[in-house]
Amino acid sequence: MTRTHSEATASGLAKLDKLLEHRSRLGACVLLADVDALNFSRLKQLLKETDGNMGAHLRKLEDAGYLSVKKRFENRKPVSWYSLTNNGRTALTAHVKALQTVIGSAGVE
Repeated sequence: MTRTHSEATASGLAKLDKLLEHRSRLGACVLLADVDALNFSRLKQLLKETDGNMGAHLRKLEDAGYLSVKKRFENRKPVSWYSLTNNGRTALTAHVKALQTVIGSAGVE
């Protein structure tokens, strides 16, 4: 039995990760997918977020187990370094596949 177009769309939508639906949380995970780690300031700069917003988004990802953080002192200043965990990578991959399903079913080029 083949799935209809609307069933495929509904299935893709159901598989979207609520945590990754926000631009900054998705962006942080995508940016971290290609590197070992990025510091808070660099993530904030790349995603054009305020300190408070970036901190809140990163905390949600950390609480979910998607990110790990290492805090160090560099030149006597605290620096937080974020990395994507295996759980985060798995969640990101599943979310992107679900997005591809939804986008593919939209019929736009």
